[in-house]
Amino acid sequence: MKFLPSLLIILILFSCKPENTSEFEADIIIYGGTSAAITAAVQAKKMGKSVIVVSPDRHLGGLSSGGLGFTDTGNKSVIGGLAREFYHRIYLHYQQDLAWKWQKKEEYGNKGQGTPAMDGENRTMWIFEPHVAEQVFENFVSEYDLEIHRDEWLDREAGVKLENGKIMQISTLSGHIYQGKVFIDATYEGDLMAAAGVSYHVGRESNDTYGETWNGVQVGVYQHGHYFKNDISAYMIPGDSTSGLLPEISADPPGENGSGDKRLQAYTYRLAMSRHPDNRIPFPKPEGYDPARYELLARVYAAGWDETFDKYDPIPNLKTDTNNHGPFSTDYIGKNYAYPEASYAERKQILKEHTDYQQGLLYFMSHNEKVPDSVRAEMANWGLAKDEFVDNNNWPHQIYVREARRMIGAYVMTEHDVLGAKEVPEPVGMGSYSLDSHNAQRFVTLDGYVQNEGDIGVHPKNPYSISYGTLVPKKEECSNLLVPVCVSSSHTAFGSIRMEPVFMILGQSAAAAASLAIDGDVAVQDLQYEKLEKVLLEEKQVLAK
Repeated sequence: MKFLPSLLIILILFSCKPENTSEFEADIIIYGGTSAAITAAVQAKKMGKSVIVVSPDRHLGGLSSGGLGFTDTGNKSVIGGLAREFYHRIYLHYQQDLAWKWQKKEEYGNKGQGTPAMDGENRTMWIFEPHVAEQVFENFVSEYDLEIHRDEWLDREAGVKLENGKIMQISTLSGHIYQGKVFIDATYEGDLMAAAGVSYHVGRESNDTYGETWNGVQVGVYQHGHYFKNDISAYMIPGDSTSGLLPEISADPPGENGSGDKRLQAYTYRLAMSRHPDNRIPFPKPEGYDPARYELLARVYAAGWDETFDKYDPIPNLKTDTNNHGPFSTDYIGKNYAYPEASYAERKQILKEHTDYQQGLLYFMSHNEKVPDSVRAEMANWGLAKDEFVDNNNWPHQIYVREARRMIGAYVMTEHDVLGAKEVPEPVGMGSYSLDSHNAQRFVTLDGYVQNEGDIGVHPKNPYSISYGTLVPKKEECSNLLVPVCVSSSHTAFGSIRMEPVFMILGQSAAAAASLAIDGDVAVQDLQYEKLEKVLLEEKQVLAK
């Protein structure tokens, strides 16, 4: 009998053990590790809901912490809620003397996109280092006690269980199972949305689809500087079509203007580069480096192009957020078409190809004698920032997925909504950036010259509202899913919506809607908008101007 107490303890402990330690349950399951995922999780917690963030990423924040520190803001007055809180926390960080390790605060130029980077009046800062942004997201995690499951990848083949048009659970490749009442897909790719059988589009619609002007193929449209301003032969031997095409040029015809296709605007890595001698490392020479693949850039230089450093946008501590600029730059044009639908292994290969291309480009610009001496001399002052992305050889952990899948949901935003030709119903946030698409292809003209296509930049006259219907699928397809990143929109409208502040705004609004749908036990499509509007206004979201 003296062993009975011990036996009872063992039995009690055994009976309390979960049936399956790989099964998890919460009111709201968020798939993704982007900025939208974190603001969604915070809002869910603020509304008293249990939430689990199932993140394929180990680092949180997506592009906001992945190199895009020179924020595409547009009209900052329409950025409210947790998005504005994020930029306020960035501001507070840079008010500390310790934040300025490689540069004195008073030496920082405070340059932003049309307005000061550091807005003292509104106590916000819009330009920042990647590691600072990541720490702000991690602080949100700590303060709101968010449950984050990292490096968990959705089983895209059999990992979504639906019953009567509702997602009951999702499972990951590790074998973990997540059950929830409402699910949020906050990925750049829309993997959960697609696996749930929700309708979506990849590529550019024709202009006829929604009666637009700027959709589809746009040959001869040059609204930025990312095109060939001089006649440069597309062939290995200039003027000789029998010699073959130079590398990085497609042999396919561009298509008729206004026609739809499956092409995507180009991806790139936004680089955090340093010009401080003690905080930079030389640009690596990628395996298999071949200078011949950059012959087209050599010809651009030979034609007199001199804008190499125009998008080395300054961020604090003598660093830059380096973006694509010019006819041949960091955008790897035409090499991402398969990415949205590709398997994880195929995506990994696509990312490696983008990395090799971009690292090879930097090495070419730094070392090749066909590059002007002045450019090579300036490149010698730059290197990858030693204190950024330290566990990834100082290379960004997130590629700039400018566009992948886009849901075809309850309401489709088009350029008519963005440009103010329509009144947007049931607003849940606002955008203000231009219809902004990078090039989608590089082709050969009828005269044998090389040219880019797809780059547009049409500015709306005023900020515009974004409809709640863009966040939800058609009810008959799925009644408990919200999609704040791969929103229901045309290619042209998404070119404006796709900014990181907007993703944070929509993530927060999606979580508020999810929480209210749970409270009312209704489908997300049947949520009474007035209830959502009230919560969003209380959370200081800006819904209309």
